[in-house]
Amino acid sequence: MTDPIFYFDFGSPNAYLSWRVLPGIEARTGVRFRQIPALLGGIFKATGNQSPMMAYADIPAKLAYERREMERFVVKHRLAEFRMNPHFPVNTLMLMRGAVAAEAEGVFDRYVAAAWHYMWEDPRKMDDPRTFGAAFAEAGLPVDRIADRAQMQGTKDALMAQTQAALDHGVFGLPAFVVDGELWFGKDRLGEVEEAIGARVSA
Repeated sequence: MTDPIFYFDFGSPNAYLSWRVLPGIEARTGVRFRQIPALLGGIFKATGNQSPMMAYADIPAKLAYERREMERFVVKHRLAEFRMNPHFPVNTLMLMRGAVAAEAEGVFDRYVAAAWHYMWEDPRKMDDPRTFGAAFAEAGLPVDRIADRAQMQGTKDALMAQTQAALDHGVFGLPAFVVDGELWFGKDRLGEVEEAIGARVSA
């Protein structure tokens, strides 16, 4: 089987929660997810979708249930480090271009871990350039090289191409997972994703 894909945007708390659970799935199945940044805003625009905050703005009970479901997931998977970002929603364009740049610089995994940390564990306003720089410098990453590369047209084009690839897979929101061409959406489908991987590995 091909490596399963995890499409994510740092602005999604549910993508963060999924990312925290992926290592366990990898350990149990022996596979490794390809973690691919894709712009959630671009996906929403292309598909006509909306964030739950907007889609359910007039349905308070639904929003309350969404929050409760997140709390249950956090407890179930013992993700006590999770903190809702007080600056939410955060414009993640700079963060997402930075992820593409970090991959080119050979520090993708470290960058991704730091970005999730400063968004959803020690939450900061990561769409502020000075906060962005200070956070990644604190994490020991080559901030200047990443920031310079993030502004290159090739980096911007690569992120747009990855977003289009997600759309081509049928993605309409994040987090999303693709196993041998089949799409699953949302952290609540991770059990099914693991079952699909296990079935294909043993086939």
